[in-house]
Amino acid sequence: MISIDTTGISSFIDEDEIRAVKTNALRQLALLREGKGQGNDFLGWMTLPDSIEEHISAIKTCAERLRNQAEVTVVIGIGGSYLGAKAVMEALADPFRSEGAHKVVFAGHTLSEDYHSSLLAFLGKRKFNIVVISKSGTTTEPAIAFRILRDQLIKNSGKSDYARFVVAVTDARKGALRDLAGKEGYETFVIPDDVGGRYSVLTPVGLLPIAIAGFDAEAFIKGMKDMTHATRESNDNFSNIAIIYAAARNLLYGKGYSTEILVSFEPSLVYVAEWWKQLFGESEGKKGKGIYPSSVIFTTDLHSMGQYIQDGERKLFETMISVVNPRHRVEVPIANDDSDGIGFIAGRRLTEVNHKAEAGTRLAHIDGGVPVITIKLPQADEYNLGQLMYFFEISCAVSGYILGINPFDQPGVESYKKNMFALLGKPGYESERERLEKKLENHG
Repeated sequence: MISIDTTGISSFIDEDEIRAVKTNALRQLALLREGKGQGNDFLGWMTLPDSIEEHISAIKTCAERLRNQAEVTVVIGIGGSYLGAKAVMEALADPFRSEGAHKVVFAGHTLSEDYHSSLLAFLGKRKFNIVVISKSGTTTEPAIAFRILRDQLIKNSGKSDYARFVVAVTDARKGALRDLAGKEGYETFVIPDDVGGRYSVLTPVGLLPIAIAGFDAEAFIKGMKDMTHATRESNDNFSNIAIIYAAARNLLYGKGYSTEILVSFEPSLVYVAEWWKQLFGESEGKKGKGIYPSSVIFTTDLHSMGQYIQDGERKLFETMISVVNPRHRVEVPIANDDSDGIGFIAGRRLTEVNHKAEAGTRLAHIDGGVPVITIKLPQADEYNLGQLMYFFEISCAVSGYILGINPFDQPGVESYKKNMFALLGKPGYESERERLEKKLENHG
């Protein structure tokens, strides 16, 4: 199981403070579990580990069909509709392997013309699958990508045959994508009504792309399920790691530490950090409140952001994900010539060197005034990633309740959309377009 170490914040707080916040966190967990808190109509993610196994057979069957009929699958989605799957896949993938592997690529998360042009050039004339993920089917970025890629797929595969290459993950009953799937005959999977996008990795939104990429979705589910027993149920005490994390970060926030940096010494976890940033940023950043989520990958970023973290403004704290065991073995070679000055580490595994860099960094940052929370991940595999992601989800929900906000809505996300629609000339936005264009003129 993953574990948490808060000794790195002990010099910044006292025991009475942490006890009080933990007691509050336990109250918020009970509120969450009983469905009596804000946003209680979006709590379906909490029990997904108990029920999703009954759907895994259909997911695996679909994934195998898609893998066999094409060499590439394009997953279309934005925000929670792609970040969870992307995080797991990037954490598990061999970054240098291409031959013989089914390629999963992403679209619908950007409006960049150059990105889409490069994607179309990559797809060329080959047959490819599309997994389009959208509850409504009208979210701008995925809708544009799907229109572009569906057109290309029809050119490559023919109008009469293209539908078997498309899978829609969408609402059970309504929406533009649900209607189109019924009309065209796409295979479909359902996004539950009571699960928001950033909590959806254990629905077909995340599990189908993970399975298509050839990873063990069942082990991922098992990890999440085991974490429910450690954090959600029968653990109403201070040893609950979700309670410890939610309480620690809120206590630090109350002391003026308003930025949290998620740190890893494994570059494969860069998209786990991106997923984490959406989870906490979109859940907590409301009503002028919330810890700002950031991330770095060490030791790489020790040679850039490391300077600011060590000596900059003291408003930040770190949460380190420490991966205990690597999946592979590489040793530093022994050489006769020691002109590079690293003979003292010759013969040692890179993981030992990496762990010492991690320990040294942790001590240096604490001494420099940066509180450090450490999360120990036994290994970056499907099972442990499942644990980690459910741990973060339930910690985030409890943390949001401690802040006094609804961690399951995202009202601020709509603001840019309204402006974009008006500036693009969407019908019904004419007066707003005129107002915004004048405002742009005044801004130079």
